[in-house]
Amino acid sequence: MVEKRVIVTNTEGLHARPATDFADLAGRQPVVVTIRKDGSASQQADSVLGLMMLGVACGDAVTLSAEGEGAEQAITQLASLLDGAH
Repeated sequence: MVEKRVIVTNTEGLHARPATDFADLAGRQPVVVTIRKDGSASQQADSVLGLMMLGVACGDAVTLSAEGEGAEQAITQLASLLDGAH
């Protein structure tokens, strides 16, 4: 299992367009990635509705998790969206 805690620095958090972009990238990964906001239940990262339910805003901490071949690369790619690198 690969896990990475990320502080969301994307100014829009995971609302509307950023959530759609994040879910799209997650859906193209070779592994299932989950995302958990501190104090919330985990959601599948490829679910826009699940992401919106988390209510992730700029400055929030989230944990990305995945297991299997390609997990580390998937987590790294998704983390880069959250930290505003794209």
